[in-house]
Amino acid sequence: MTDNTFQSFGLDQSLLNALERSGFTTPTPIQQQSIKAQLDGRDILGVAQTGTGKTAAFGLPILHHIMNMQGRPAPKSCRALVLAPTRELAVQIEDNFKQFSGGAGLTTCLVLGGVSRAGQIKKIARGVDVVIATPGRLEDLMNDKKIRLDEVRFVVLDEADRMLDMGFVQPVKRILSRLHPRRQSALFSATMPKEVRGLAESFLNNPVKVEVTPLVSAAPKVEQRAELITGPYKRGRLLEILSDPEVKRTIVFARTKRGADKVAKNLITDGIEAEVIHGNKAQNARQKALGKFKNGFVNVLVATDIVARGIDVPGITHVINFDLPDEAENYVHRIGRTGRNGASGVSITLCAPDELKKLAAVEKILKRKLIERDGPDPKPKAKSQGWQGKKRGGGGGGGRPGGRPGGGNPAGHTNQKRRRPNRGKSGGRAAAN
Repeated sequence: MTDNTFQSFGLDQSLLNALERSGFTTPTPIQQQSIKAQLDGRDILGVAQTGTGKTAAFGLPILHHIMNMQGRPAPKSCRALVLAPTRELAVQIEDNFKQFSGGAGLTTCLVLGGVSRAGQIKKIARGVDVVIATPGRLEDLMNDKKIRLDEVRFVVLDEADRMLDMGFVQPVKRILSRLHPRRQSALFSATMPKEVRGLAESFLNNPVKVEVTPLVSAAPKVEQRAELITGPYKRGRLLEILSDPEVKRTIVFARTKRGADKVAKNLITDGIEAEVIHGNKAQNARQKALGKFKNGFVNVLVATDIVARGIDVPGITHVINFDLPDEAENYVHRIGRTGRNGASGVSITLCAPDELKKLAAVEKILKRKLIERDGPDPKPKAKSQGWQGKKRGGGGGGGRPGGRPGGGNPAGHTNQKRRRPNRGKSGGRAAAN
Protein backbone atom coordinates (compact mmCIF):
# COMPACT_ATOMS: atom_id res chain seq x y z
CA MET A 1 0.00 0.00 0.00
CA THR A 2 1.66 3.20 -1.18
CA ASP A 3 -0.80 5.70 0.30
CA ASN A 4 0.22 5.74 3.97
CA THR A 5 -2.83 7.54 5.36
CA PHE A 6 -5.88 6.56 7.37
CA GLN A 7 -8.07 7.58 4.41
CA SER A 8 -6.52 4.78 2.34
CA PHE A 9 -8.10 2.13 4.59
CA GLY A 10 -11.64 3.20 3.69
CA LEU A 11 -12.61 3.88 7.32
CA ASP A 12 -15.95 5.44 8.17
CA GLN A 13 -15.82 9.22 7.71
CA SER A 14 -16.74 9.89 11.34
CA LEU A 15 -13.64 7.95 12.40
CA LEU A 16 -11.48 9.91 9.98
CA ASN A 17 -12.88 13.16 11.34
CA ALA A 18 -12.12 12.10 14.91
CA LEU A 19 -8.57 11.10 13.96
CA GLU A 20 -8.04 14.46 12.28
CA ARG A 21 -9.32 16.33 15.34
CA SER A 22 -6.91 14.34 17.49
CA GLY A 23 -3.97 15.11 15.22
CA PHE A 24 -3.46 11.55 13.93
CA THR A 25 -2.40 11.71 10.30
CA THR A 26 -0.04 8.80 9.60
CA PRO A 27 -0.64 5.18 10.67
CA THR A 28 2.06 3.53 12.76
CA PRO A 29 3.66 0.31 11.47
CA ILE A 30 1.31 -1.97 13.41
CA GLN A 31 -1.69 0.03 12.19
CA GLN A 32 -0.47 -0.23 8.61
CA GLN A 33 -0.12 -4.00 8.93
CA SER A 34 -3.32 -4.85 10.77
CA ILE A 35 -6.14 -2.37 10.08
CA LYS A 36 -6.79 -3.41 6.47
CA ALA A 37 -6.64 -7.11 7.36
CA GLN A 38 -9.25 -6.65 10.09
CA LEU A 39 -11.47 -4.57 7.82
CA ASP A 40 -11.33 -7.56 5.46
CA GLY A 41 -12.51 -9.84 8.27
CA ARG A 42 -9.21 -11.54 9.15
CA ASP A 43 -8.08 -12.55 12.63
CA ILE A 44 -4.89 -10.91 13.91
CA LEU A 45 -1.96 -12.18 15.97
CA GLY A 46 -0.01 -9.08 16.94
CA VAL A 47 3.40 -9.01 18.62
CA ALA A 48 3.72 -5.44 19.83
CA GLN A 49 3.99 -3.58 23.06
CA THR A 50 2.56 -0.37 24.42
CA GLY A 51 3.47 2.80 22.60
CA THR A 52 3.18 1.25 19.13
CA GLY A 53 -0.40 2.36 18.47
CA LYS A 54 -1.97 -1.06 18.88
CA THR A 55 -5.17 0.25 20.52
CA ALA A 56 -6.01 2.11 17.32
CA ALA A 57 -4.84 -0.91 15.34
CA PHE A 58 -7.66 -3.04 16.74
CA GLY A 59 -10.04 -0.28 17.83
CA LEU A 60 -10.56 1.48 14.51
CA PRO A 61 -11.64 -1.66 12.58
CA ILE A 62 -14.00 -2.68 15.39
CA LEU A 63 -15.62 0.76 15.49
CA HIS A 64 -15.89 0.84 11.69
CA HIS A 65 -17.67 -2.52 11.61
CA ILE A 66 -20.06 -1.56 14.43
CA MET A 67 -20.93 1.75 12.74
CA ASN A 68 -22.04 -0.22 9.71
CA MET A 69 -24.17 -2.75 11.62
CA GLN A 70 -27.94 -2.55 11.71
CA GLY A 71 -30.13 -2.33 14.81
CA ARG A 72 -29.08 -2.10 18.44
CA PRO A 73 -27.18 -4.46 20.75
CA ALA A 74 -29.36 -7.07 22.43
CA PRO A 75 -30.11 -6.67 26.16
CA LYS A 76 -27.35 -7.94 28.48
CA SER A 77 -25.00 -8.27 25.51
CA CYS A 78 -22.35 -6.43 23.54
CA ARG A 79 -21.08 -6.45 19.98
CA ALA A 80 -17.39 -6.19 20.81
CA LEU A 81 -15.37 -7.36 23.79
CA VAL A 82 -11.86 -6.21 24.72
CA LEU A 83 -10.10 -8.04 27.54
CA ALA A 84 -7.24 -6.29 29.37
CA PRO A 85 -5.12 -7.50 32.30
CA THR A 86 -5.36 -4.38 34.48
CA ARG A 87 -7.91 -1.76 35.35
CA GLU A 88 -5.60 1.04 34.23
CA LEU A 89 -5.19 -0.43 30.77
CA ALA A 90 -8.94 -1.01 30.47
CA VAL A 91 -9.63 2.64 31.32
CA GLN A 92 -7.03 3.77 28.80
CA ILE A 93 -8.58 1.61 26.07
CA GLU A 94 -12.06 2.99 26.74
CA ASP A 95 -10.70 6.54 26.59
CA ASN A 96 -9.19 5.76 23.19
CA PHE A 97 -12.42 4.20 21.89
CA LYS A 98 -14.36 7.30 22.93
CA GLN A 99 -11.76 9.53 21.31
CA PHE A 100 -11.85 7.58 18.03
CA SER A 101 -15.64 7.29 17.81
CA GLY A 102 -16.23 11.00 18.41
CA GLY A 103 -19.92 11.82 18.30
CA ALA A 104 -20.98 8.63 16.54
CA GLY A 105 -23.25 7.65 19.43
CA LEU A 106 -21.63 4.30 20.16
CA THR A 107 -21.87 3.00 23.71
CA THR A 108 -19.04 1.56 25.80
CA CYS A 109 -18.96 -0.01 29.25
CA LEU A 110 -16.04 -0.66 31.58
CA VAL A 111 -16.34 -3.94 33.47
CA LEU A 112 -13.68 -4.06 36.15
CA GLY A 113 -13.19 -4.70 39.83
CA GLY A 114 -12.54 -2.19 42.57
CA VAL A 115 -15.77 -0.30 41.91
CA SER A 116 -19.45 -1.04 42.38
CA ARG A 117 -21.04 -3.58 40.04
CA ALA A 118 -24.40 -1.80 40.06
CA GLY A 119 -23.59 0.80 37.41
CA GLN A 120 -21.97 -1.79 35.17
CA ILE A 121 -24.93 -4.16 35.44
CA LYS A 122 -27.41 -1.36 34.72
CA LYS A 123 -25.58 -0.25 31.60
CA ILE A 124 -25.12 -3.78 30.25
CA ALA A 125 -28.80 -4.58 30.84
CA ARG A 126 -29.70 -2.18 28.02
CA GLY A 127 -27.07 -3.64 25.70
CA VAL A 128 -23.85 -1.86 24.69
CA ASP A 129 -21.67 -1.73 21.62
CA VAL A 130 -18.30 -2.33 23.30
CA VAL A 131 -17.36 -3.86 26.66
CA ILE A 132 -13.81 -3.33 27.89
CA ALA A 133 -13.19 -5.68 30.80
CA THR A 134 -10.74 -7.31 33.14
CA PRO A 135 -11.23 -11.09 33.32
CA GLY A 136 -12.12 -11.38 37.01
CA ARG A 137 -15.07 -8.99 37.10
CA LEU A 138 -16.35 -10.12 33.70
CA GLU A 139 -16.45 -13.73 34.85
CA ASP A 140 -18.30 -12.66 38.00
CA LEU A 141 -21.01 -11.01 35.89
CA MET A 142 -21.15 -14.02 33.58
CA ASN A 143 -21.66 -16.39 36.50
CA ASP A 144 -24.44 -14.17 37.85
CA LYS A 145 -26.07 -14.09 34.40
CA LYS A 146 -25.73 -10.31 34.18
CA ILE A 147 -24.02 -10.45 30.80
CA ARG A 148 -24.16 -12.84 27.84
CA LEU A 149 -21.38 -13.18 25.30
CA ASP A 150 -23.10 -15.17 22.56
CA GLU A 151 -23.77 -11.96 20.59
CA VAL A 152 -20.11 -10.87 20.54
CA ARG A 153 -18.85 -10.49 16.98
CA PHE A 154 -15.45 -8.92 17.69
CA VAL A 155 -13.09 -9.86 20.51
CA VAL A 156 -9.60 -8.67 21.45
CA LEU A 157 -7.15 -10.03 24.01
CA ASP A 158 -4.75 -7.19 24.76
CA GLU A 159 -1.43 -7.84 26.51
CA ALA A 160 -2.13 -11.56 26.58
CA ASP A 161 1.27 -12.39 28.08
CA ARG A 162 0.61 -10.08 31.00
CA MET A 163 -2.84 -11.60 31.45
CA LEU A 164 -1.41 -15.09 31.73
CA ASP A 165 1.39 -13.90 34.04
CA MET A 166 -1.28 -12.58 36.39
CA GLY A 167 -2.98 -15.98 36.59
CA PHE A 168 -5.93 -15.28 34.30
CA VAL A 169 -5.39 -18.22 31.96
CA GLN A 170 -8.37 -20.27 33.16
CA PRO A 171 -10.80 -17.30 33.44
CA VAL A 172 -9.78 -16.22 29.93
CA LYS A 173 -10.41 -19.71 28.54
CA ARG A 174 -13.82 -19.86 30.23
CA ILE A 175 -14.72 -16.45 28.83
CA LEU A 176 -13.64 -17.42 25.31
CA SER A 177 -15.74 -20.59 25.49
CA ARG A 178 -18.89 -18.45 25.80
CA LEU A 179 -18.28 -16.46 22.63
CA HIS A 180 -20.15 -16.83 19.36
CA PRO A 181 -18.24 -19.29 17.12
CA ARG A 182 -18.51 -16.95 14.14
CA ARG A 183 -16.54 -14.01 15.39
CA GLN A 184 -13.52 -11.97 14.41
CA SER A 185 -10.67 -12.18 16.92
CA ALA A 186 -7.38 -10.47 17.67
CA LEU A 187 -4.67 -11.22 20.19
CA PHE A 188 -1.89 -8.78 21.03
CA SER A 189 1.10 -9.58 23.19
CA ALA A 190 4.46 -7.94 23.89
CA THR A 191 6.11 -11.36 24.03
CA MET A 192 5.15 -14.75 22.63
CA PRO A 193 5.90 -17.46 25.21
CA LYS A 194 4.64 -21.01 24.77
CA GLU A 195 1.45 -20.39 26.78
CA VAL A 196 0.46 -17.41 24.64
CA ARG A 197 1.18 -19.31 21.42
CA GLY A 198 -1.04 -22.14 22.63
CA LEU A 199 -3.85 -19.75 23.47
CA ALA A 200 -3.53 -18.09 20.07
CA GLU A 201 -3.70 -21.43 18.25
CA SER A 202 -6.91 -22.38 20.04
CA PHE A 203 -8.50 -18.94 19.83
CA LEU A 204 -7.62 -17.51 16.41
CA ASN A 205 -8.67 -18.72 12.96
CA ASN A 206 -5.86 -18.59 10.38
CA PRO A 207 -4.62 -15.24 11.69
CA VAL A 208 -2.53 -12.62 9.95
CA LYS A 209 0.63 -12.24 12.03
CA VAL A 210 1.99 -8.73 12.52
CA GLU A 211 5.11 -7.94 14.49
CA VAL A 212 6.73 -4.59 15.27
CA THR A 213 9.40 -3.25 17.60
CA PRO A 214 11.17 -6.11 19.38
CA LEU A 215 11.05 -5.87 23.15
CA VAL A 216 14.71 -5.06 23.72
CA SER A 217 14.57 -2.03 21.42
CA ALA A 218 11.30 -0.70 22.76
CA ALA A 219 12.65 2.70 23.78
CA PRO A 220 15.27 3.75 21.20
CA LYS A 221 15.18 7.43 22.20
CA VAL A 222 15.50 6.87 25.93
CA GLU A 223 18.87 7.69 27.47
CA GLN A 224 19.50 4.93 30.00
CA ARG A 225 21.93 4.97 32.88
CA ALA A 226 22.34 3.31 36.25
CA GLU A 227 24.09 4.36 39.44
CA LEU A 228 25.47 2.05 42.09
CA ILE A 229 24.28 3.37 45.43
CA THR A 230 23.62 1.72 48.78
CA GLY A 231 20.00 1.51 49.86
CA PRO A 232 20.02 4.09 52.69
CA TYR A 233 21.33 6.76 50.30
CA LYS A 234 18.70 6.28 47.60
CA ARG A 235 16.30 8.73 49.21
CA GLY A 236 18.76 11.61 49.10
CA ARG A 237 19.82 10.80 45.56
CA LEU A 238 16.20 10.76 44.42
CA LEU A 239 15.79 14.29 45.79
CA GLU A 240 18.88 15.43 43.91
CA ILE A 241 17.53 14.03 40.65
CA LEU A 242 14.12 15.63 41.10
CA SER A 243 15.76 19.03 41.76
CA ASP A 244 17.12 19.11 38.21
CA PRO A 245 15.15 21.64 36.09
CA GLU A 246 15.19 19.15 33.21
CA VAL A 247 13.11 16.70 35.25
CA LYS A 248 9.62 17.90 34.45
CA ARG A 249 7.28 14.91 34.74
CA THR A 250 8.49 11.70 36.35
CA ILE A 251 7.41 8.19 37.24
CA VAL A 252 9.35 6.64 40.12
CA PHE A 253 9.10 2.85 40.15
CA ALA A 254 9.34 0.86 43.37
CA ARG A 255 9.47 -2.94 43.58
CA THR A 256 6.74 -3.45 46.21
CA LYS A 257 3.50 -1.78 47.25
CA ARG A 258 4.91 -1.03 50.69
CA GLY A 259 8.05 0.38 49.13
CA ALA A 260 6.03 2.64 46.83
CA ASP A 261 4.07 4.01 49.79
CA LYS A 262 7.31 4.67 51.66
CA VAL A 263 8.95 6.47 48.74
CA ALA A 264 5.89 8.67 48.23
CA LYS A 265 5.64 9.44 51.95
CA ASN A 266 9.32 10.40 52.06
CA LEU A 267 8.97 12.66 49.02
CA ILE A 268 6.04 14.48 50.59
CA THR A 269 7.97 14.83 53.86
CA ASP A 270 10.88 16.28 51.90
CA GLY A 271 8.68 18.86 50.20
CA ILE A 272 7.86 17.24 46.87
CA GLU A 273 4.24 16.68 45.94
CA ALA A 274 3.72 13.13 44.71
CA GLU A 275 0.95 10.63 44.12
CA VAL A 276 1.24 6.87 44.53
CA ILE A 277 -0.49 4.06 42.68
CA HIS A 278 -0.37 0.29 43.22
CA GLY A 279 -2.62 -2.76 43.40
CA ASN A 280 -3.80 -2.19 46.97
CA LYS A 281 -5.26 1.20 46.11
CA ALA A 282 -8.99 1.33 45.41
CA GLN A 283 -9.93 1.94 41.80
CA ASN A 284 -11.27 5.44 42.44
CA ALA A 285 -8.08 6.36 44.33
CA ARG A 286 -5.93 5.05 41.48
CA GLN A 287 -7.91 6.99 38.90
CA LYS A 288 -7.73 10.16 41.00
CA ALA A 289 -3.95 9.84 41.34
CA LEU A 290 -3.53 9.20 37.61
CA GLY A 291 -5.80 12.13 36.79
CA LYS A 292 -3.75 14.53 38.91
CA PHE A 293 -0.57 13.29 37.25
CA LYS A 294 -1.97 13.48 33.71
CA ASN A 295 -3.38 16.97 34.25
CA GLY A 296 -0.19 18.37 35.77
CA PHE A 297 -1.41 18.95 39.32
CA VAL A 298 1.50 16.78 40.48
CA ASN A 299 4.58 15.94 38.47
CA VAL A 300 5.83 12.89 40.34
CA LEU A 301 3.99 9.56 40.32
CA VAL A 302 5.33 6.70 42.45
CA ALA A 303 4.20 3.31 41.20
CA THR A 304 4.73 -0.40 41.17
CA ASP A 305 4.84 -2.35 37.92
CA ILE A 306 1.05 -2.13 37.67
CA VAL A 307 1.54 0.95 35.46
CA ALA A 308 4.59 -0.35 33.61
CA ARG A 309 2.27 -1.22 30.73
CA GLY A 310 -0.80 0.39 29.30
CA ILE A 311 -0.67 3.90 30.75
CA ASP A 312 0.06 6.50 28.10
CA VAL A 313 0.68 9.83 29.84
CA PRO A 314 2.14 12.45 27.50
CA GLY A 315 5.21 14.45 28.40
CA ILE A 316 6.93 12.06 30.81
CA THR A 317 10.55 13.20 30.68
CA HIS A 318 12.07 10.80 33.20
CA VAL A 319 11.60 7.32 34.60
CA ILE A 320 13.46 6.58 37.82
CA ASN A 321 13.87 3.00 38.95
CA PHE A 322 14.14 3.41 42.71
CA ASP A 323 14.26 -0.39 42.85
CA LEU A 324 15.08 -2.81 40.07
CA PRO A 325 12.17 -5.06 39.05
CA ASP A 326 12.11 -8.77 39.83
CA GLU A 327 11.51 -9.55 36.15
CA ALA A 328 14.03 -8.02 33.75
CA GLU A 329 11.43 -7.52 31.01
CA ASN A 330 9.48 -5.20 33.31
CA TYR A 331 12.43 -2.80 33.13
CA VAL A 332 11.76 -2.33 29.43
CA HIS A 333 8.06 -1.76 30.04
CA ARG A 334 8.91 0.76 32.76
CA ILE A 335 11.20 2.89 30.64
CA GLY A 336 8.69 2.70 27.80
CA ARG A 337 6.60 5.25 29.71
CA THR A 338 9.01 7.92 28.45
CA GLY A 339 10.41 8.54 24.98
CA ARG A 340 7.02 7.93 23.38
CA ASN A 341 5.77 9.08 19.98
CA GLY A 342 9.21 10.14 18.83
CA ALA A 343 10.08 12.17 21.94
CA SER A 344 13.27 11.68 23.91
CA GLY A 345 13.40 10.57 27.53
CA VAL A 346 15.73 9.62 30.35
CA SER A 347 15.79 6.52 32.55
CA ILE A 348 17.85 6.49 35.75
CA THR A 349 18.22 3.31 37.78
CA LEU A 350 19.37 3.43 41.40
CA CYS A 351 21.05 0.07 41.93
CA ALA A 352 22.00 -1.16 45.39
CA PRO A 353 24.86 -3.68 45.61
CA ASP A 354 22.40 -6.47 46.42
CA GLU A 355 20.52 -5.67 43.17
CA LEU A 356 23.51 -6.22 40.86
CA LYS A 357 22.20 -9.63 39.74
CA LYS A 358 18.91 -8.03 38.71
CA LEU A 359 20.82 -5.31 36.88
CA ALA A 360 22.85 -7.97 35.06
CA ALA A 361 19.61 -9.63 33.92
CA VAL A 362 18.40 -6.29 32.56
CA GLU A 363 21.69 -5.68 30.78
CA LYS A 364 21.47 -9.13 29.23
CA ILE A 365 18.18 -8.42 27.47
CA LEU A 366 19.33 -4.91 26.53
CA LYS A 367 22.63 -6.31 25.21
CA ARG A 368 24.46 -3.36 26.72
CA LYS A 369 25.97 -2.25 30.01
CA LEU A 370 24.30 0.36 32.17
CA ILE A 371 27.21 0.38 34.66
CA GLU A 372 30.74 -0.49 33.61
CA ARG A 373 32.16 -3.08 35.99
CA ASP A 374 35.45 -4.07 34.35
CA GLY A 375 37.40 -2.84 37.38
CA PRO A 376 36.28 -2.41 41.00
CA ASP A 377 32.62 -1.64 41.51
CA PRO A 378 31.92 2.10 41.54
CA LYS A 379 31.78 3.69 44.94
CA PRO A 380 28.24 4.36 46.18
CA LYS A 381 27.00 7.91 45.89
CA ALA A 382 27.56 10.00 49.00
CA LYS A 383 24.52 10.57 51.13
CA SER A 384 22.61 13.64 49.98
CA GLN A 385 22.22 16.54 52.34
CA GLY A 386 18.62 17.06 51.23
CA TRP A 387 17.23 20.55 50.76
CA GLN A 388 19.27 23.27 52.50
CA GLY A 389 17.35 26.33 51.38
CA LYS A 390 17.25 29.25 53.83
CA LYS A 391 14.06 30.19 55.61
CA ARG A 392 12.16 32.86 53.77
CA GLY A 393 12.57 36.31 55.28
CA GLY A 394 11.67 39.87 54.41
CA GLY A 395 13.99 40.06 51.43
CA GLY A 396 15.40 36.54 51.31
CA GLY A 397 14.91 34.17 48.44
CA GLY A 398 16.33 30.86 49.54
CA GLY A 399 14.19 27.78 49.32
CA ARG A 400 14.76 24.75 47.18
CA PRO A 401 17.12 25.08 44.23
CA GLY A 402 15.28 25.03 40.92
CA GLY A 403 11.83 25.67 42.46
CA ARG A 404 9.29 23.01 41.52
CA PRO A 405 11.01 19.69 40.83
CA GLY A 406 11.35 19.60 37.11
CA GLY A 407 11.15 23.36 36.72
CA GLY A 408 8.41 25.39 35.11
CA ASN A 409 4.70 24.90 35.57
CA PRO A 410 2.38 22.25 34.21
CA ALA A 411 0.29 23.21 31.26
CA GLY A 412 -2.60 25.33 32.41
CA HIS A 413 -1.29 25.79 35.95
CA THR A 414 0.83 28.76 36.92
CA ASN A 415 1.25 28.54 40.66
CA GLN A 416 1.37 24.98 41.82
CA LYS A 417 1.12 24.75 45.60
CA ARG A 418 4.28 23.32 47.13
CA ARG A 419 5.00 21.95 50.58
CA ARG A 420 8.10 23.23 52.31
CA PRO A 421 10.66 20.68 53.45
CA ASN A 422 10.13 19.16 56.87
CA ARG A 423 13.32 19.61 58.85
CA GLY A 424 11.87 18.97 62.25
CA LYS A 425 13.63 15.65 62.85
CA SER A 426 16.43 15.55 60.32
CA GLY A 427 17.83 19.06 60.56
CA GLY A 428 17.74 19.41 56.77
CA ARG A 429 19.45 16.07 56.08
CA ALA A 430 17.53 13.52 54.04
CA ALA A 431 16.82 10.65 56.39
CA ALA A 432 17.74 7.13 55.40
CA ASN A 433 15.06 5.28 53.47
